[in-house]
Amino acid sequence: MGIRFGPSGNSESFYDKGYKHTYQAPEYLAEMGLDAFEYSFGRGVRMTEATAKAIRTSMEEYDIALSLHSPYYINLCVEDEERKQKNKRYFTETAKAALMMGADRAVFHAGAVTKMSRERAMELALPLLKEILDELDTEGLGAIRFCPETMGKLNQFGNLDEMIRICAEDDRLIPAVDFAHLHARENGALTSTDAFAQVLDALEDGLGAERAKNMHIHFSTIEFTKMGEKRHRTFAETEYGPRFEFLAPLLAGRGYTPRIICESNGTMAEDAASMKASYIASLNSLKQRVALNGS
Repeated sequence: MGIRFGPSGNSESFYDKGYKHTYQAPEYLAEMGLDAFEYSFGRGVRMTEATAKAIRTSMEEYDIALSLHSPYYINLCVEDEERKQKNKRYFTETAKAALMMGADRAVFHAGAVTKMSRERAMELALPLLKEILDELDTEGLGAIRFCPETMGKLNQFGNLDEMIRICAEDDRLIPAVDFAHLHARENGALTSTDAFAQVLDALEDGLGAERAKNMHIHFSTIEFTKMGEKRHRTFAETEYGPRFEFLAPLLAGRGYTPRIICESNGTMAEDAASMKASYIASLNSLKQRVALNGS
């Protein structure tokens, strides 16, 4: 499918231009040269079949790759059976919505460690996730690819190593790397191309080059405290990082084809378009260098 760029939800400008409904988003995105969109069910999966079909038809018409965000209530680091069943329901509801809407993947938060050790959290999460994936297969919902996300707060389950370990359990899981979250939980560490390269190297070492190449990406700038993520910011607020200009040359140079979703605060589509322009500039620069070296 190739590299794609788009927003998580609708920018303020979407409504400023007179649009009202998400099924109108593909026309708006196409005007901006974007070709991906992420719809959030963070507060629960609630959508009529008619709305889902309208969104699907519009996304297909404009060739927009659709992903979903699963409910924020998911927490795989639990022991009691009732909470396990709730988690299974959240995954099932998300997968059913994805099929109706034409989405092919869904991002999810793996949970929180609370007072347990991180290793104990992993011991709880992995078998429960396997049960969930098996049940999705049984229900005919196995085609939806789920994407565990790197998290931004220190008490959340899902640092880079944990996300890689989760994905290593099943080839169908797609790593969802939120670079803003990594920047926040590492006290602003992503400030150079080398820092971004270390993240990509870790993905390739843990999951192989092909899975790293086709990962799911969330990107924005972010404000953080000593505990990690505070709030997402915009590219215009230049005092915040991380900056996509450090990542773009790596994506071009390594031939990566991720789906890149922007989570800026209110300017998601505009900042996604900025990232696309930065990537194209990096790709053109690479092509020029190759041509010069080959002549």
